[in-house]
Amino acid sequence: MSAGLRSGQVAEAAGVNVQTLRYYERRGLLAAPARSNGGHRLYSEDAVTALRVIKAAQRLGFTLDEVAELLEAGRHRHGRPVAGLQERAAAKLAEVDAKIADLTTIRTALAAAVEAGCDDLTACAASVCCPIPFTDLAQENRHAAGQVRRSVDQDHPRLSRQGTASRARPRCIRLSAIRCE
Repeated sequence: MSAGLRSGQVAEAAGVNVQTLRYYERRGLLAAPARSNGGHRLYSEDAVTALRVIKAAQRLGFTLDEVAELLEAGRHRHGRPVAGLQERAAAKLAEVDAKIADLTTIRTALAAAVEAGCDDLTACAASVCCPIPFTDLAQENRHAAGQVRRSVDQDHPRLSRQGTASRARPRCIRLSAIRCE
């Protein structure tokens, strides 16, 4: 291995498959490796580190385009601190917080639907006792995470975290039509 690592060795060491390694190379995320006399790709240990960095950044929610921008900024720093990572990490954190808020709202609505016994969405949507906020969840243009949470809390107190334990939710039961219990 004095001449370098072959594709399979690098992929195994980094926990990716060879196709991923070659894809990252084509995308410019990895430098083109040297070639052996037989034409085999020969990578340095730095390629393993680079692959691990790329996969870690992806697990943190960065897209490959964002990872490429971060790597490119790092290549051109010439000993200077790179501006951008802090800002990008803060922006990604805000995205994650917004997704968590959306998922919390969705989870709360689904739990309320299960508790209320909803079994027919069309009939349930027309019922006043249905806990699913059809109008709010269908909005395509969501506001910031805090605004969505406030809206749900104000417009649908049954879904509000503060009121769930103390208030009994109505149950939707289906006979010939949905009615509240």
